[in-house]
Amino acid sequence: MRFSFLLLTASLCALVLLLAPVSEGCGPGRGYGKRRLPKKLIPLAYKHFSPNVAEKTLGASGRPEGKITRNSERFKELTPNYNTDIIFKDEEDTGADRMMTQRCKDKLNSLAISVMNMWPGVKLRVTEGWDEDGHHSEDSLHYEGRAVDITTSDRDRNKYALLARLAVEAGFDWVYYESKAHIHCSVKSEHSVAAKTGGCFSGDGQVTLKGGATKLLRDLRPGDHVLASSTVDGSGPLLYSPVLSFLDHQPNATKVFYIIGTNTGLILTLTAAHLVFVTDCTDGSGGTKRVETDEEPGLGSVWWGRPRRQAGLRAVFASEVRPGQCVVTSQGEVGEQPTLSIVTFVEEGKKTGLYAPLTQHGSIVVNGVLASCYAAVDNHHLAHWVLAPLRFFYSLMGLSEPQTDGLHWYASLLQRLGQMLLDAGHFHPWGMEEGHR
Repeated sequence: MRFSFLLLTASLCALVLLLAPVSEGCGPGRGYGKRRLPKKLIPLAYKHFSPNVAEKTLGASGRPEGKITRNSERFKELTPNYNTDIIFKDEEDTGADRMMTQRCKDKLNSLAISVMNMWPGVKLRVTEGWDEDGHHSEDSLHYEGRAVDITTSDRDRNKYALLARLAVEAGFDWVYYESKAHIHCSVKSEHSVAAKTGGCFSGDGQVTLKGGATKLLRDLRPGDHVLASSTVDGSGPLLYSPVLSFLDHQPNATKVFYIIGTNTGLILTLTAAHLVFVTDCTDGSGGTKRVETDEEPGLGSVWWGRPRRQAGLRAVFASEVRPGQCVVTSQGEVGEQPTLSIVTFVEEGKKTGLYAPLTQHGSIVVNGVLASCYAAVDNHHLAHWVLAPLRFFYSLMGLSEPQTDGLHWYASLLQRLGQMLLDAGHFHPWGMEEGHR
């Protein structure tokens, strides 16, 4: 047993050495004994926004929750910002531009520091904050103190593209290079469930066990064998893969889930930061199509195995799935070559219970739809690779500890390493917040 733990520790150290730049050491802190190179910032292009989804969707700042007025009960949600490193235009002379939610205030103050560091002598300038006079569109987040329009104090428009990137790095949930005259930034609501959601399945999802029986995810246990893909990319025949552990297990947590429905009546429910296999459908026939490999090409079918560019086989966050795309589906039989079903709707709903089982093969069929076992990071292959030491340990030794609620310690460690070693763009906009999942 001691040897196995030493093996796992050695694997983790090797992982750090492989992922970290050569100039960095495997010691206390990143790059111990070395000076860190500054991060290269890529300016945000004009009329582009980050993340690349609509502002009022769950993957960005979320839905509007209604206007806040000085006389409303929710006015107490706003707090004034008197940061002297920020210039507030306040053309109404009411102090309204200084009023904002605490989350917006925190991000704005962080951005103010970045601006001064980037351009000494220049300050952040806010031209629009909370709107109490009705100058914006009906559902604008300015009415809730969740949005600001910003420039630099010198009003140098050549700086605005980089200012937008600094706003993204400061943690705003949505940044838009909206106008040549300003950058628009917004945040999630303070009590938004969206800010606390990560990557898991709901407890009422069903998996197929070895022998053909089904079981709810809430009842699944390590040692069960469930239907999964035989290949990492999701293109191979199905097999039964052992459940090794749970990367996240929270029976009592209530979260917002994405509900993905298909033309064949299959429905997959999972949180926004969880990865699911999709491809762009090649026709609009409305039926299912067989997923074929290199050895079995078919006229009009998607060529999988080593996918062609137009097929676009990939694992994406659930929040990025759109109607008209295809997901990989199964009839529940071992050896079966999976088929494609067209996504007909994507909805949101609250459910209780978060479950993220880890299988030996890194995938799992839930409610007849193939999904990844991984979340938060945008690369299924990378996630599968970095979890290899844990899968090897459990497959060799079996589950040596009782299943506990919460995020698995190994997944938590990898997320902290990932935040140090990978660009923030590799992570779901809020898959790493509040408990990391």
